[in-house]
Amino acid sequence: MSSSPTPSETPTPTPSATYKPASAEGPAENVPLPVMPAEAKVQSKEGLEAFARYWYNLINYGFETGDVEPIKAISGPECAVCKNFYQIVGPGYKNSDWIKGGELVVRSVHSNYVVTPEGLYQVLIQNVQEPLEYFGPGVLYGVHEGYPEPGVQMIEARYTADGWYAEHVVTIEG
Repeated sequence: MSSSPTPSETPTPTPSATYKPASAEGPAENVPLPVMPAEAKVQSKEGLEAFARYWYNLINYGFETGDVEPIKAISGPECAVCKNFYQIVGPGYKNSDWIKGGELVVRSVHSNYVVTPEGLYQVLIQNVQEPLEYFGPGVLYGVHEGYPEPGVQMIEARYTADGWYAEHVVTIEG
């Protein structure tokens, strides 16, 4: 006598919200918060470089969502690049407004992993920035062309009990 197989008790997966990039019609939706990779938690040259990449992922998350809290949590109050970022993103998300674009594309990351007299480690990041468009419901307020030519920024980070912390982030002119 043959028995018929019993249906498995596998739960039906619930559909997760689908990511939708910003457009002229509306802001980005369901943007996943970047997760710090395990390597970025290690006190090493590779850990510092991984932290720098993660830091820029959080900047890009802020451009897409208007949420600057994740970057504030791992950056110092004297961070010059952060202050500029907050000045761009804050007004870009007021009164149902949003930003499309602005992604910082990391081209390379390098650190000699030498501690400074202040107890900081420096890492250089070469990046470009995609154009930003500022929208409100039914209106394009303006466009910032971004930085199509590669530029260099430097993160001076400290390793703490909680991991890496960007004390200073500056643009290297020249």
